[in-house]
Amino acid sequence: MIGQFILRIVIWFLLTANFSITNIIIGVIVSLLIPYYRSENVRFKDVVQGIGRIIVAVPQAYIESLEMIFQPHKREEVVIEKAKYRRSAALVFLDIFLITFTPKTIVLSHHEEGWYVVHHVIKRQKRQNP
Repeated sequence: MIGQFILRIVIWFLLTANFSITNIIIGVIVSLLIPYYRSENVRFKDVVQGIGRIIVAVPQAYIESLEMIFQPHKREEVVIEKAKYRRSAALVFLDIFLITFTPKTIVLSHHEEGWYVVHHVIKRQKRQNP
């Protein structure tokens, strides 16, 4: 239960980027009001890898946003990405959150068979002369 609360409040702060007293109080209230789910067996290794991926995703999001400002991305593509096998609900949420957190990608759907449909915005490609 404590782990779920910490995850929720961290996500709240990532989404709002505001550490005022009012926002902290609202975040705590929202985190407590959202129903808790039964915890599945989550390996410690998966949690540590998830935290590492969060640490990498934050600077990546800033870099991608600057790229999109200075070099507009005109092309789009929808791809299917394979998810790791037998993920708990919390780790599936973390995967989807990390993919959607970066400005160039968003998860359109998740399928129980273990894959995500992801929308990517990509740079325009240079024309090649034949």
